[in-house]
Amino acid sequence: MDFDRYDRIRPIRWTGDRLELLDQRRLPFAVEYLACTTSDEVAEAIRTLAVRGAPAIGIAAAWGVVLAARTIEAPDGAEAVHKLEPAMDRLNAARPTAVNLAWALARMREALGTAGPDWREVIEREARAIEAEDLAANRRMGALGAALIAPGSGVLTHCNTGSLATAGFGTALGVIRAGVAEGRIQRVFAGETRPWLQGARLTVWELQQDGIAATLIADAAAAYLMQSGKVQWVVVGADRICANGDTANKIGTYQLAIAARHHGVQFMVVAPSSTVDMATPSGDAIHIEERDPGELHGVGGVRTVAEGIPAWNPVFDVTPHTLIDAIVTEKGVIERPDAEKMRAAFG
Repeated sequence: MDFDRYDRIRPIRWTGDRLELLDQRRLPFAVEYLACTTSDEVAEAIRTLAVRGAPAIGIAAAWGVVLAARTIEAPDGAEAVHKLEPAMDRLNAARPTAVNLAWALARMREALGTAGPDWREVIEREARAIEAEDLAANRRMGALGAALIAPGSGVLTHCNTGSLATAGFGTALGVIRAGVAEGRIQRVFAGETRPWLQGARLTVWELQQDGIAATLIADAAAAYLMQSGKVQWVVVGADRICANGDTANKIGTYQLAIAARHHGVQFMVVAPSSTVDMATPSGDAIHIEERDPGELHGVGGVRTVAEGIPAWNPVFDVTPHTLIDAIVTEKGVIERPDAEKMRAAFG
């Protein structure tokens, strides 16, 4: 299946002297790229959500290491990795929950560790490889996930897991793209995803660019939508998948899984194997990032809440593996995941 017609957006561009990041804070009304010439500018772009989505964060961080390398001199990779450690620490601290960030930096460290005098070329190749592998993995996951969906189905997705969140094509949105291309998916719904509105600002815009009709719903309408019989699958991404199959994803995912189980709607998690963290036994051990409570005090910079009202703003929640029907990675599909099945797949 030729997926190219449904894969037109690239959020990360390496020009050879700078990293250009499609500024997702400006979408959908302005398509502007942010030029980063230092690793700290990349870290700031990650921290402020100019670039977001676990795979995209990892790819951006890898290119951030390439930019940091311009500020140091070293005879080989072993010395370079020592000198680059402060920059990598700052990149790693930008978003603590997404495991792809630490994974990509670990790959860059490993490549450096064995590199000789050509270490600069080695890490540029590694960053390029991380990006290329992500795109290939997304195409593969798209095909695997779509195969689970019966023709004529409706799907609901949450947050943004598309080209904007990855090297291209997307994870959960890649499954939706593939399902549309194969004629399996007839109806696509996207939750708005408060408070940053990634569904409303990004997902439906992205699908519109590809000519895929998508209907936006308020997050609070999801259970009623499921009750209506219009959706057969909820398809979401992940920021971390634990050794038992518990999954951290954008806040609001857990309640979708509960509602899906009640209504007999199936629940699919789609993420590259780099998102699997076998060192974290279960969701209880995941550090859940909390952001500025002020993000809940308004919409689009316009305050909607009275002064003096406190707010709680966790960015992620954890969906227990018992509520997940399938985890799809580029390595295959794990149906009804548990610790034993995860160990069999990922060691």
